[in-house]
Amino acid sequence: MTRLTGSVLRLTVYVGENDTWHHRPLSSEIVHRARAAGLAGASVFRGVEGFGASSVVHTSRLLSLSEDLPVAVVVVDTEERVRAFLPELDTLVTDGLVLLDRCEAVRYVSHEDPR
Repeated sequence: MTRLTGSVLRLTVYVGENDTWHHRPLSSEIVHRARAAGLAGASVFRGVEGFGASSVVHTSRLLSLSEDLPVAVVVVDTEERVRAFLPELDTLVTDGLVLLDRCEAVRYVSHEDPR
């Protein structure tokens, strides 16, 4: 298990919930590849409203526009490990936004961690 403290890099990938990779949700593919790469953690957050490069607003408030809501996949690990993962995204993300932020990890533990 990776132990994170101090300076880390947060990778955020914004895509649509209907985006796929070989008939599988793209967000799920990113999470599974991050896990296979041994990264410290990844989570998917579904937005209730948003727009991107197309300027089309997607929202859960109007039934007719509730398709393809925004999704954010957030991955956190050391800068070296996150940057090594970026080539994976080049093959997966054809439409979307990829951001990197420097952050400070102050606590990272598991329920299974005896500490």
